Amino acid sequence: MIVSRSPQQPTDVVVEVAATEPAQVEAAVARARAAQRGWAQAAAPRAAALHAAADLVATRAEQLEALVVREVGKPRAEARGEVARTAAILRYYAEQVFDPVGAVHEPSLSGLLLTQRRPHGVAGLITPWNFPLAIPLWKAAPALAFGNTVVLKPAPEATACALALAEILDQCLPPDVFTVVPGEAQTGQALVQCADVVSFTGSVGAGGAVAAAAGARGVPVQAEMGGQNPAVVLPDADAQTVASHLTGAAMGYAGQKCTATKRIIVVGDPGPLREALVAAVEALPVGDPARAETVVGPVINEGARQRVQQAAASARAAGGRLLTGTRSVSDDGWYVAPTLVEGVPASHELACEEVFGPICLLQQASDVDQAVAMANGVRFGLAAGLYTNDLDAVLALTGRLEAGLVKVNAPTSGVDFYLPFGGEKASSLGGREQGKAAQDFYTSVHTVTIARP
Repeated sequence: MIVSRSPQQPTDVVVEVAATEPAQVEAAVARARAAQRGWAQAAAPRAAALHAAADLVATRAEQLEALVVREVGKPRAEARGEVARTAAILRYYAEQVFDPVGAVHEPSLSGLLLTQRRPHGVAGLITPWNFPLAIPLWKAAPALAFGNTVVLKPAPEATACALALAEILDQCLPPDVFTVVPGEAQTGQALVQCADVVSFTGSVGAGGAVAAAAGARGVPVQAEMGGQNPAVVLPDADAQTVASHLTGAAMGYAGQKCTATKRIIVVGDPGPLREALVAAVEALPVGDPARAETVVGPVINEGARQRVQQAAASARAAGGRLLTGTRSVSDDGWYVAPTLVEGVPASHELACEEVFGPICLLQQASDVDQAVAMANGVRFGLAAGLYTNDLDAVLALTGRLEAGLVKVNAPTSGVDFYLPFGGEKASSLGGREQGKAAQDFYTSVHTVTIARP
């Protein structure tokens, strides 16, 4: 049984549904495969259906916003933004339906030579809880636009949001074109074993297993996983501006974003930025995510809270200092104080592994080369930030940072859905997602030679 609880009020059961058994997953994929033949035939109905879904999302924006707040504890302002993004994603891919799907080439002999892009069939999607509407849709919308059908296995903690999406899409799409299969790991494993193309977002361990299983079957797979994202701050950067950016990037939504800033690497004297960061973090509104002013709500569950608390205790035991993180927070839900740490060894988990919560490490580098080495010296490479007013430094350093997403004078958190998204090293496997790159992933290229009879 899948039980999803509100992280700010764990006694509040948002939804309780039966987990989908492997045989039921296989049946859902079989129905989706049968529906795919008709769905792929004409572009205009696909575009109209996605536009209709966007309209329905916009009509139900307040209801969806409240559900996101309730089920995953996302602060209201961010939840509102996610709902708006969900509608925008649907509209963006509704227009991509009409993008070219091939090209005509000069033949080597007489006749006609062309390439065609064709959908794979059934897209199996496995998605996390932290963006319970946007991530399922930035995978599903392009898959649907290019003629695939979709079977979605959401994170258990975001089951109600996924079912709400299904209810909306069911009103706009033909039967069995979009299906949700609630469940745990067993359900996801079954989906990987029968889908024609697989897209995953989640942890490194689970992503590696998904990629291996899909790869063994010879089906296309992409896995977007963790980040241990640095922000390199050069001496000329304004401390107050940097602090305002990085406080939100590190602590907003309780630090539960794969692009959240986890390390702040200061070149030279960290004193001014340290002071500005401490003041900014301590001023963050923490509490009930339903309140309009809240920036930091709860973490998703008790296990997540314990991990952040254990990381802070471990940092202190290793000789580090807690610059912030001592304030008391509500005992009603899974809250943890935003925590800024300094002075831990390079081998400590805060320096090299992702702790998914409102905790960030402040580090010092003697020069730019050391800062870049520190930024790159982890197994992840999702996002990186650089703060400076020096254009020469920007041009020299953006190419040296080993990250799929590099932001200059902007927070590491947040992505543009119309651009390719993905990381380097352990952060990603397979092709990029979102933007125009999505067509490459959700279709395969076929070469057609037509000779004269």
